[in-house]
Amino acid sequence: MTGTVRRAGDGAPLAGQRIQIWAHTTEGHERDARSHGATLTDDDGVFWLEMPQIVPAFGQPHGHLAYDSGEFETVFLRPIMPNVSDTSLEAHFVLQPA
Repeated sequence: MTGTVRRAGDGAPLAGQRIQIWAHTTEGHERDARSHGATLTDDDGVFWLEMPQIVPAFGQPHGHLAYDSGEFETVFLRPIMPNVSDTSLEAHFVLQPA
């Protein structure tokens, strides 16, 4: 999973923001340790987390991502993979100051 985190208004990249990620994968349910995690954005607001292959749950392969660290308003995303054979998922956050 990859993506970016930017500030609403001016689009500035946000470094050091924690993004939580979880999904149904070949290793198990989204609550299983290998199927969830968290990562921080780099200086360019980019995050990246390698995890097992996402598989369909409730009909479609998708991930759950969240920002909830407090400096900005909480955001939850549920990006859907266009195809079950895809091996990556991308999502982009635009955060509004709290």
